[in-house]
Amino acid sequence: MADKSVVKDGLKYTIDHEWVKEEGSNVRIGITDHAQLEMTEIVFVELPKVGKRYQRGEVIGQVESVKTVASIYTPVGGEVVEANQELENMTQFINESPYDKGWIAVIRVDDPSSLVGLMDAAAYRKVLNGG
Repeated sequence: MADKSVVKDGLKYTIDHEWVKEEGSNVRIGITDHAQLEMTEIVFVELPKVGKRYQRGEVIGQVESVKTVASIYTPVGGEVVEANQELENMTQFINESPYDKGWIAVIRVDDPSSLVGLMDAAAYRKVLNGG
């Protein structure tokens, strides 16, 4: 059965269901529509701290739903320059708008070449559909 999740073109994706939007030397990240659908209703988000540095693949926060808790991994190394503080009171943004209002953090990228290994929308759709 084909996955019904929305996969937005123009973004990069990870195997762990995070999305990445390039914004100059920064990237905006969040969890994908597939991830939020699997988790169901999001009730709590632990955001990374602005100014903190992370290595690629490190846990930068968590998303908790009525069903489960999932870690958010950074697909790039760098410094958090912004966190979506609105999510502290409006966790439903992740369910309602995972690619727009539901973003998690903005990271200043240490090594732009780390974006090379990420999937484009077509490759991510194949993963979701078992390919």
